[in-house]
Amino acid sequence: MDQAPGGRGRRARRRIAVLLAGCLVAAALGVAGWQAMLEVYRAPGPLAEDRAVVIPRGAGPAAIAERLRDAGVLDDFRTLAFAPAARLTEAAGPLRAGEYAFPASVSLAGVLDILRTAPTVQRRLTIPEGLTVAQILALLEQTEGLTGTVSEVPPEGSLLPETWAYTWGDTRESLIRRMRAAMDRALAEAWAQRADNLPFSSPREALILASIIERETGVAEERAKVAGVFVNRLRRGMPLQSDPTVIYAVSGGLGVLDRPLSRADLETDHPHNTYRNRGLPPTPIAAPGRASLLAAVRPRETDALYFVADGTGGHVFSRTLEEHNRAVARWRAIERERRGGN
Repeated sequence: MDQAPGGRGRRARRRIAVLLAGCLVAAALGVAGWQAMLEVYRAPGPLAEDRAVVIPRGAGPAAIAERLRDAGVLDDFRTLAFAPAARLTEAAGPLRAGEYAFPASVSLAGVLDILRTAPTVQRRLTIPEGLTVAQILALLEQTEGLTGTVSEVPPEGSLLPETWAYTWGDTRESLIRRMRAAMDRALAEAWAQRADNLPFSSPREALILASIIERETGVAEERAKVAGVFVNRLRRGMPLQSDPTVIYAVSGGLGVLDRPLSRADLETDHPHNTYRNRGLPPTPIAAPGRASLLAAVRPRETDALYFVADGTGGHVFSRTLEEHNRAVARWRAIERERRGGN
């Protein structure tokens, strides 16, 4: 009880300070004084077009005003008026850190309302299907607005490729946790829809196959048929002979090469080389999307055992090795023509 008078005294001194600050602003304005300040409080501001501005943590009213002036949200007059106006309206709430979107011509009143009540800007980061974990981490490292480092590299194939929303200041670790949880859910949902008599018995094996499908074709209509070819080969005990698994092996997990695969690459002694090893590789080779997860567990019925690129982005599927060899010869002719006949 005996602290209340002191508290009231502090509040009174704060109000006096606000009035004095207002008087200083009025003096700086000359004859216009308080009337001009009140009029400009709700008048359209100088911002020519919509703009997002980041307000850093710990910034006081003066620092916020300077940042908003530098961004064109406030002019010199409103910059002077910002701190007194913020204090006079402090009952509406504190000014918050974060990234905020300011519309063109926003008034000083609108600026203060945005900083107190508006949601922060939702940024978007698209993780394409088929990236390796190394590629995803590099993308996160380059993404503006994310903070912090990744303490532990997540397992290959554990991050769901989608468009992810985040706000300025979110950590990379928090986004990775969301991506891992989403992949766990997506894999569980796909596994629950699996066909009977698949030649593998666990969601992890489905994830591995889905990652190979993802890297083999970018044509949506082909995914289930590519899955059907691999399922046929697994059932027969044939090696998958998937080029992307060899690329993963010889690139050290990067998933990309700056040259064509060679015969020596196909003979590389590596657990992920599905030319040398039968069955699925020990881990995924990339991050599959939802469509590839579903294709892996619901493959299309087909009698094809082979496929090769057709030169248009799709593939030619073959039932016999003889048919496949002819398709391969056509593909090599296309490649030679593209290289200028060399």
